[in-house]
Amino acid sequence: MKTPKAESSADLHSVLVQKLGLAIAEGTLAPHSILRLDELEAQHGVSRSVVREATRVLSSKGMLESRRRLGTVVQPEDSWNAYDPQVIRWRLASSRRLEQLQALNELRGAVEPQAARLAAERASLDAGSDLVSQAARLWAAGQRGDNDEFLRLDIEFHAAVLKASGNAMFSQLHSLVTEVLTGRTEHGLMPHLPDHEALQLHVDVASAIQRGEAAAAHAAMSRIVEQSTEEMGDIWSSHHQPAAPESRRGVTSRPSPAVG
Repeated sequence: MKTPKAESSADLHSVLVQKLGLAIAEGTLAPHSILRLDELEAQHGVSRSVVREATRVLSSKGMLESRRRLGTVVQPEDSWNAYDPQVIRWRLASSRRLEQLQALNELRGAVEPQAARLAAERASLDAGSDLVSQAARLWAAGQRGDNDEFLRLDIEFHAAVLKASGNAMFSQLHSLVTEVLTGRTEHGLMPHLPDHEALQLHVDVASAIQRGEAAAAHAAMSRIVEQSTEEMGDIWSSHHQPAAPESRRGVTSRPSPAVG
């Protein structure tokens, strides 16, 4: 059992990791800048051991590097572990959110359609039937407007397709897909209600896998990823329209409220 002091130290460590990770992802802590441990102690009001542990965690993610006689150096983005779920979450919380989501969707587009194709070729009858059942529950949650349940089922569905591919490396990418789906929802880049076409496409993927129709499964999953990219771009654009000039009556025009 942890002592209250140990729990407090763990909480301080987690908070500091979060603060520094977000600052690096946003660029507030610029690449190649040097972090002094004593300054971090004073700035955040924590002990040296908390600072050391936090910088160790961020170093393991490629975001920091300790150099003799120099200190702890912030690393450029190409040194980060781009597949680390926490790094992904920090990038999604930054002003470069859409760029991160687009990169993840490009990865999905390269992997998930092929996973669906392989699932149609390799999945057992039971696995195919389970996917059809999952797609039906996903449809029902979307029609009800139950966003929390829809997100949970959507994550489960895509993870199941990756697993059904029979490719262990594909299957382990489920955490990345989870970050895409969760990030879209948390940052308002999802429609209020799922698009009818998107719901139907999930049914199409599951049905094609169950029937063993590899080309159809590939095509339907490709369209799911394409539609996701299109929706995010449209919603992002509607959130970031430039302010309209004032009218002759002195009233400033405002863009229509964004969907999602």
